[in-house]
Amino acid sequence: MAATGEKIWIIGGGSGIGMALAKAYAQRGARIVVSGRKQDALDAVVAELGAGHASVVADVVDPVSLERAAAAHGPFDRVIVTAAGYDPGPVLKADQKKAEAIFAANLTGTFNVARCAAGNLRKGGQLVLFGSAAALFGLPQGQVYSATKAGIVNLAQSLRVELAPEVDVRLVTPGFVRTPLTDQNDFDMPALLEPEDAAQRIVRGLEGKSFEIAFPRRLIWPLRLLGILPYAISLPIAAKLKR
Repeated sequence: MAATGEKIWIIGGGSGIGMALAKAYAQRGARIVVSGRKQDALDAVVAELGAGHASVVADVVDPVSLERAAAAHGPFDRVIVTAAGYDPGPVLKADQKKAEAIFAANLTGTFNVARCAAGNLRKGGQLVLFGSAAALFGLPQGQVYSATKAGIVNLAQSLRVELAPEVDVRLVTPGFVRTPLTDQNDFDMPALLEPEDAAQRIVRGLEGKSFEIAFPRRLIWPLRLLGILPYAISLPIAAKLKR
């Protein structure tokens, strides 16, 4: 599917991977609609993209705001949801309100976007959900973020079957990417990528036929291996990562 002439809605497009994707697709001739909670950040992105693009405030935890945005700017050829909450640290030491907000933004928010997108995509259009390498195995310091991303993987798998062929559901599984979220980490992040590099990998992957776009391999495959090992082996390995 070529980007030229497409209309693409990027939810979470005010920063990080979402912003990098907005720029990458705009350069390929797509018309971009970026949304998020902060109007000033969205306006700054649109100013960089130039004429023909739009911004709209919408919150993934508010289905009404999503439907209003879709009604104003749809239908779309692709809907990409990169919006996410993150707060690293041990699961049971998480702040209760922050943890609830992360569950709401990541898991419920992705569900809300999927419901909205299903009725506002052109036939055969793409719905792109974001998992994470953190979803492949529950590691120490994963906080509730990892659990929400694992839920999104399961949701994407179900939607891939349920919505085909009218909607082409894809799953993106990125490793560490330098964003305002990962800037919170106080540990070494192996195979750290810049958002522009991640965006180019995603764009190329979405042009292909694979359900999942996972990268970089040197991080993804060790985690996949950990996930298929017997727990008697994998959990002691994970325990060595505990700080």
